[in-house]
Amino acid sequence: MAKKQANTPEEVGTTGHEWDGIQELNQPLPKWWLYILYATIVWAIGYWLVYPAWPTVSSYSKGWMGYSQRDQVAKDVAASHAEKAVFRDKIAAADMDSIKADPELFNFALAGGEAAFGDNCAPCHGRGAQGAVGYPNLRDDAWLWGGSLDAIHQTIKYGIRAEDPKTRAGMMPAFGQLGMLKRDQISDTAEYVMSLSGNAEDDEAAARGQEIFATSCAACHGPDGKGNQALGAPNLTDELWLYGGAKETIVETIYSSRAGMMPAWEERLDPATIKELAIYVHSLGGGQ
Repeated sequence: MAKKQANTPEEVGTTGHEWDGIQELNQPLPKWWLYILYATIVWAIGYWLVYPAWPTVSSYSKGWMGYSQRDQVAKDVAASHAEKAVFRDKIAAADMDSIKADPELFNFALAGGEAAFGDNCAPCHGRGAQGAVGYPNLRDDAWLWGGSLDAIHQTIKYGIRAEDPKTRAGMMPAFGQLGMLKRDQISDTAEYVMSLSGNAEDDEAAARGQEIFATSCAACHGPDGKGNQALGAPNLTDELWLYGGAKETIVETIYSSRAGMMPAWEERLDPATIKELAIYVHSLGGGQ
């Protein structure tokens, strides 16, 4: 049976193009395809008229509806703030224990504190609050100034060695720079400090250092080296070190002291956000 040849040149004509005996037919597009094309053109013209579409010299066409994504986002943000304001006002007015006792308020504060931590605290303490050299790990239970909700709140609010008059400001003397101890005495003291966590390498030096520690360091760190949170003096008997536990690092700390600073957030963040941060930090696992 012979095959029927559809759309012969005689039926539809040609474009006049021919190559190697092959002609290009002037085949019309399918009706359904043309109708869709026409519909999209009509839709585009309608869209141009109804919505903002065309740039002008100093602005853009507003459209019949006057729709603006910027205005819509602003309305959504304002609505979100208004919804959150109910909880944030309660947080600002409540004490820390009351916030923790209210499950709904606590969960709201926890979520807000996590967001605020990422924006304000993570650059120093790390996104996961794991800390770094000179920046405390907030997930362990080693707290220089105390790990209770109120203690954490006070630290965040007033800072450490900040310009705020209520800042926490414990300071360790630079025993070497001030000439209070000689190099060999500092080395012996460092050896004794290492012995408190079972890492001493020279027992004789540690014994000499114990006497120096009793007269020069025990007043702040305690006779047993377990620290004093009222003064911000760290516990030296564990193996948690803010600047490192190698002997040369401990020698440098005793010789030159350390003066890490945390800003007072009272002037940068509102009271509700500071409380949310305290709730979040306390929840990380090391809160007392």
